[in-house]
Amino acid sequence: MTNPTPDPAAPPASEERAEERAPRARAAARRTASAARTTGRTTTLAARRTVRTTGRVALTPARALAEMVRYWYAERRTLRQGMVSLSISAVGNIPTGLALGAMADRLEALPGLFILIPAAIGMRGAIFGALGSRLGTAIQTGLFRFTRDREGLLAQNVYAATLQTFTTSLFLAVAARAVTAATGLAGMSVWDFLAISVLGGLLSSVFVLVVTVGLAAAGSRRGWDMDSVAAPLITFVGDLITLPALYAASSLAGRGATSLLVGLASAAICLPAAVAIFRGGASLAKQITRESMLTLALAGVVNLIAGAVIEHRSARFLAFPALLVMLPAFLENAGALGGIVSSRLASKLHLGAIRPRAIPDRLAALDITLAGPWALLNFALTGITAHIVAVALGLASPGAPFMAGIALLAGAMATAGAALVAYVTAVATFRFDLDPDNHGIAAVTSTMDLIGVICIVASLAILGVI
Repeated sequence: MTNPTPDPAAPPASEERAEERAPRARAAARRTASAARTTGRTTTLAARRTVRTTGRVALTPARALAEMVRYWYAERRTLRQGMVSLSISAVGNIPTGLALGAMADRLEALPGLFILIPAAIGMRGAIFGALGSRLGTAIQTGLFRFTRDREGLLAQNVYAATLQTFTTSLFLAVAARAVTAATGLAGMSVWDFLAISVLGGLLSSVFVLVVTVGLAAAGSRRGWDMDSVAAPLITFVGDLITLPALYAASSLAGRGATSLLVGLASAAICLPAAVAIFRGGASLAKQITRESMLTLALAGVVNLIAGAVIEHRSARFLAFPALLVMLPAFLENAGALGGIVSSRLASKLHLGAIRPRAIPDRLAALDITLAGPWALLNFALTGITAHIVAVALGLASPGAPFMAGIALLAGAMATAGAALVAYVTAVATFRFDLDPDNHGIAAVTSTMDLIGVICIVASLAILGVI
């Protein structure tokens, strides 16, 4: 019996199987979205019932407190889940803080390095968090293929993240030098900033890129929801890896001719990438990069300003390295709180449960109050944990009461700021027919880095910690 001759025009069997899986993946995505909408409607109805009894009655302080407690009880599952995720974030970022505390001598020897650190850390999360989100969407729509095709979706997304890494590293170095000069600091040379920003950015980006693509490949095989799995893991890994990479790269700064040569080489590597973005062509990678550059630049500037605030108060942080240990976890918690509030408000706006008003209606206000218990527990945990770890490693601390007090006072102010920014961003984007889920979290998290730093500095002044 002769075997049939294969048709050379027929697609490979692997592509046929992929095409067969695509409708099933899209159907699964539709079922997931439908279930989410059903859950959202159920939660919304429960929340409406919670406020219905007082909806037409002017609230006294006692009645408002009772209504808030009833709402917290109705949302106890949400409160529990938020507590767990924020606690993991608070404790998990302590190693990043330890790395920052260990850099105290380097920070003192290289003026201006403090300005660059928050922006460089935030940029890794922004670039590769977005990459994970795009790959997650491709998986859910059945378009993801783990191939080496240069024109394929995976390769184009990786190329876009590479272009973003080169261009933002160059931008952050120049902008950090400009901010240093504008604020009257005796900072490093632009070549030192280039060496640290570019080399540190490349070292950390290689690792985070491998993690992101590995998650996408595993998620595609095992049916994971990348939108739920990738973003927190990628952000955490970016925070954990970027600081040691910057520390290693900073060893090349302040070395005269060596720093000049490394800085020139770094600029020579990055400039072609920046030119390639705008030099003709309409590839997917260039489209992604062009659309994201303004947002990344604005986020970078906000984080540079946050770094400048720290740099101007660096004596207080260097006197007590325990504050440096606490800083990354505190900022991560502040951003996470703002992100949770923004995400919940966005869902309720989509469902029509709240209206996009200048003054929050009752349900929106009750939802914002959920940030209170989260902030109380997690900022206290952050301050006390940072003190214990710092003392165990022989780093100076102002004491457990002061660390807890600083974290709680700064956390209370940061939580109020997060709620305000989250509500304004969600309502503004919704009114302009934009999706708050796409814009709200990015705006809130970058803004909270600056607000969080200002709140810590204010708390140090109020409590008299030198």
